Amino acid sequence: MEQLEALRAFVSRRSGISPADYAGSRDAYMTDYRRILRDGREARTMLRYLERTARNAAERGAPMPLPQGVNRLAWDGRAWDFTACQYHPTEYRAAACRWLAEAIEAHWDVPYHPGRRDAILRTARNVFGRAIADRWFQ
Repeated sequence: MEQLEALRAFVSRRSGISPADYAGSRDAYMTDYRRILRDGREARTMLRYLERTARNAAERGAPMPLPQGVNRLAWDGRAWDFTACQYHPTEYRAAACRWLAEAIEAHWDVPYHPGRRDAILRTARNVFGRAIADRWFQ
């Protein structure tokens, strides 16, 4: 659970996006700003689900294993470490969403078969709705 609490703090921190980085293009700034807000909402939605699932697993005496990291987001045992590729404010919440989707898929434990992706996508749509499922569980 410590890992999930730290991820909640990681997602909740201010993005650090700056209009000065957009050379006066308000449209580009607002597009990125809205995407950052959407990534944060979706990360918090998936995080609530994963926290509830992990808590239920712990109460049953079967702690849920969580991945150590994905892509450029890694858990070092104490905190989350993220390495940005282009622009940190637009990437860190999306990286958290990718990690959450991977952790949730691992928990669902859908066996490998030719229709596995479809089964995961159907389950994600039932749990989170079409928007989150189509963005993070494809």
